[in-house]
Amino acid sequence: MNKPTEDSPAYLEKKRFFDSLMTVYGRKTVLEALQDPATFIYRLHLASSNKSAAILDEIISLAQAKGAEIVYHERQALSRISKNASQDQGVAADLQLRGYQLYDQFLTENNNKNYTLLALDGVQNPQNLGMIIRSACAGNIDGILLPQKGNAQIDPLVIKASAGTVFRAPLLRCKDLAQALADFKQSGAVVCALSSHASTELKKFTPNAPCIYVLGNESDGVSREVTQLCNENVCIPMNNGVESLNVAVTAALIAFR
Repeated sequence: MNKPTEDSPAYLEKKRFFDSLMTVYGRKTVLEALQDPATFIYRLHLASSNKSAAILDEIISLAQAKGAEIVYHERQALSRISKNASQDQGVAADLQLRGYQLYDQFLTENNNKNYTLLALDGVQNPQNLGMIIRSACAGNIDGILLPQKGNAQIDPLVIKASAGTVFRAPLLRCKDLAQALADFKQSGAVVCALSSHASTELKKFTPNAPCIYVLGNESDGVSREVTQLCNENVCIPMNNGVESLNVAVTAALIAFR
C-alpha cells in the first residue's frame, strides 16, 4: 500500500489531528486533566521505570476509561516527549482539548462573526500566561492566538495559574503569529496593539469588525514585525506616574471591557 503523500487529504487530515494535540506532563497535572470530563486523551505516556503508586493507578484507570492508548517508554524517550525530564515524573499525556484548535479552522467557522481575540506575542512568564488564559476563558474573549514558539510553554505552572481553565479555554494554535494575523486581517479583522502612546483609550474603542488585541513581551512589548501588521493602537490611561500594567492585568481589562 502506498504511503500518503504530504499533500494528500489523508496526510493533511492526520497532520491536522496531531497538530491539535497538547502534551502535558507531571502526575498531578495529568490526573487533573483526565478528571475533567470534557478532556479527550489520545495517548498516555509512562516511564517503564515508574514504581507502583496510587496516583499512577488512578491515571491509568481514567485513561483507559477514556479509551486512550497507553505506551511505556525508556526514561530518555519519555523526556523527549515531555521536553522536561526534571519535572515530568514519568508521566505525559497527549490531549485534545475542548477549545484547542488550529487558527485557520476558527477563521473558517467564524468568518462572518464579530469575534474578539487576544494574540500573544512573546509572553514569557508562565504565571502571566496562565492568568491571561483564565481571564480570557472567564471574560468576553472568543479565542487566544498562541504561537507554538516564542511564548511560555503550557506546563504545570501555567495550568496552575490558569486554575485549570486551560483545559477548556479557546486556544488557537498557530506556527507563526505574523502569518496568522495577516490571514485574519485579510478576512476583515482589525489588529490592535496596546500602546501608551496611542490617542484612543481602550474603553472608547468600539471596532465594528472582528478585533484582535495583541499583547506583547513583558519587557519589550509587541515585536516590530507584529507592530507593522497592526492597523489600530489603543491605550489604557495611567495615573500617578505609572507607565504600564502587567500583561495579565491588561488581558483582564480587555476581557471584561
